[in-house]
Amino acid sequence: MTTTIENNILPLVTDEQKQAEETWRKSIPAQVFLNYFFAINYHIQENDDATGGLQHLPFFRAHQAELTEADIQAVSKLLQACWSTEYALRATAELGDEEYLRNALHWTFPQAYHTILSGLQAFLYTAGVRSNNPSLIRREVGRLVVRNAYPRPVSFYAAGAYGDFSIHRLPLAGYKPGLHIAGKEIEAQAQIGQFLRTTRKMKAQWTRLQVQANPNTALRSQKTGKVLDKWTASHWQQITWRLGYTTIFDLLGRLRISQTSREIERYVEAEIDFKLFHQSLLNIVSYLNGIHESYIAKAMGLEQYQKLVQDLPKHLQNNFVVERLRTRIEPLLTGQEPQQQMGIAA
Repeated sequence: MTTTIENNILPLVTDEQKQAEETWRKSIPAQVFLNYFFAINYHIQENDDATGGLQHLPFFRAHQAELTEADIQAVSKLLQACWSTEYALRATAELGDEEYLRNALHWTFPQAYHTILSGLQAFLYTAGVRSNNPSLIRREVGRLVVRNAYPRPVSFYAAGAYGDFSIHRLPLAGYKPGLHIAGKEIEAQAQIGQFLRTTRKMKAQWTRLQVQANPNTALRSQKTGKVLDKWTASHWQQITWRLGYTTIFDLLGRLRISQTSREIERYVEAEIDFKLFHQSLLNIVSYLNGIHESYIAKAMGLEQYQKLVQDLPKHLQNNFVVERLRTRIEPLLTGQEPQQQMGIAA
């Protein structure tokens, strides 16, 4: 459609407007991804308390371990990997402007995933799970989430068969999510709920491919004996046990998946708030790492943990590791207020 002004024919939609609309359309997947992680961070901030809520959990209060010197060294090695990766993630935030953070997604996505994974492995080590197998780690942490080993803000999960998913510990997750950054708890929970459902759907579809590609596990027609091409609800039910539970750790696993595919290019080319994205990731990382560090300090003993922190390499001294020890772990394990703690000497 056009309009005429003094014999000049002008388009109602300019090329600039068309380009802006196309850019916005291409940015929707990245914006939704940002919304998801911002919503998780929002939900944590709205429901957190000074010590992460761990002091209220029977699982935390009962957590203990008999660790040998070799065990202490193994846990320390995992923690140093966790902290060094978080250090690099934080350095990117300090150095970067908007454009730098845009291109940094190539390494900040995997950094956020791997720092949490290393801290999780260190925690699982003190719980008797000593493995590098991703499937085993995912299964075990799923069970721990369901058993209330994690504080309420990150204890949500999805269960059930494809087409019949259920969301737990997010009472507002059934509402329809919008395309905007969450400004209320109902919006945050709706977006997290959608993130859980889409992630579990992807996992179910991938599991089906794996099962059907293996002649020994493939579901077959009872009449012909051939591998099934079309599945009914009952067929999906048969592989549900393979899915385990879908938790915040599966959501964070999406960062790793995105990093290893062309999908990340969509985010780099999008027009979103990259500083907000990075800050949301960093807050989630700090919260989850703090939980795992608290469990480790309890299993190891506060004095032993303090010594471990005190002997860290120079680049990890007097920073976020010490700050979490002072403000979260020491108050949690001693019952004192943070300002009453002596902290770790420089």
